[in-house]
Amino acid sequence: MLYQAFILSQAFAMTPPTQAQQGQSGLISLIFTILPLILIFVIFYFLLIRPQQKRIKEHQKFLSELKVGQKVYTSGGIVGKIVKIEGDLVWLEVEKGTFIPVIKGYIAGNYQG
Repeated sequence: MLYQAFILSQAFAMTPPTQAQQGQSGLISLIFTILPLILIFVIFYFLLIRPQQKRIKEHQKFLSELKVGQKVYTSGGIVGKIVKIEGDLVWLEVEKGTFIPVIKGYIAGNYQG
């Protein structure tokens, strides 16, 4: 009973916050609500988006520097030597006298072997 009286007296002794205090607490709660979202986006940018963009730029540079006679492999696992480049089409010699057309974007890298 004494405890209840203490709580009630404390509750009545408190005054409601003023308009300025309510505005400040609203702003602070808004900052703490948005801050984690911004932090997550920054982490995603540096761990996922930026490295992927860098990899795409390197691959585009590699594709623009392809030359006849270069040994390459495709994303499908085919290995061959470039015989002719016609726009977005690359002709690969996979075996002596066997030529296949491959879309330039599917060439994955140089073959060392």
